[in-house]
Amino acid sequence: MTYVLGIDVGGTNLVAGCVSEDGSRLEGLLTEPTRAEEGADGVVARMLALARRSMDALAAAVPGAKVAGVGVGSPGPLDTRQGIVLLTPNLGWVDFPLRGRVSDGLGLPASLDNDANCAVLGEHWRGAARGTRQAIGITIGTGIGGGIILDGQLYHGASDCAGEIGHTTIEMNGRRCACGNYGCLEAYASGPAIARRAVEAVERGAESSLRPLMDADPASITAQVVYEAATAGDALAREVVQDTARILGAAIANLVNVFNPEVVVVCGGVTLAGESLFAPLRREVTRRAFRPAVEVCRIVPGALTGSAGVYGAARSFLDSRDG
Repeated sequence: MTYVLGIDVGGTNLVAGCVSEDGSRLEGLLTEPTRAEEGADGVVARMLALARRSMDALAAAVPGAKVAGVGVGSPGPLDTRQGIVLLTPNLGWVDFPLRGRVSDGLGLPASLDNDANCAVLGEHWRGAARGTRQAIGITIGTGIGGGIILDGQLYHGASDCAGEIGHTTIEMNGRRCACGNYGCLEAYASGPAIARRAVEAVERGAESSLRPLMDADPASITAQVVYEAATAGDALAREVVQDTARILGAAIANLVNVFNPEVVVVCGGVTLAGESLFAPLRREVTRRAFRPAVEVCRIVPGALTGSAGVYGAARSFLDSRDG
């Protein structure tokens, strides 16, 4: 059986795995920290080592399996034709020839696409958007990305920039984003932004079970810690999660009105908040978007937790090869 190695490059973690060409099997799924502070060369070295370990795991699990190539999903914007990462606000890369570095390092043909595009493509191929023709995906982690499926195909736009949902403006004179703009969705609803809003509220004097953790180490307050505190009944944490739901709901309502999708898939760690996030999010979308568009649209968490980007990167390679 022939496989494709998929690599998902995130601001926090690298993930690699080998996906069969029909998408039915995933072998050698591995992850490790990105460590962006090591610079592009350091991250690539870690990426290649992780990829080799994944292929070794495939060889052990499926003797005789062949790897046809490697698909890479990276934060962007990108030049996918040239295989270049033009800019990554959360990694600090500029005009970096990632596809060539990976291809040369592994001795395999490679493709490059946006990491959020890959996550959405993976969910469309094997996950929560499977079988749909019109779908929107939002990935929420260190940053916020997105992808658009139109008539069953991933939409890239005129210059590979389609789907940059995290850098749509939701507050005209709002918080400064890592991209340099003000008021981006990412500056309010990404994982670090959720944690930062909770920390700021505690610093202003709000009572919360988060205070002892923050006093010991402010960096220990993550979005996941906020979700857990909200589930445990902490009033401040619940308010932060509900505000996040309203912010995301407003952004998704805009997408629902523009694209009229069958499904909006929300991927990433934010899904750990469960219905405490999704219930108010759906209410906000219903309040803001046109009823005929809302009535045909499901808003659901991703089904491929931890592997959507790997599946999508592999699918992207297959599409680039076959196209």
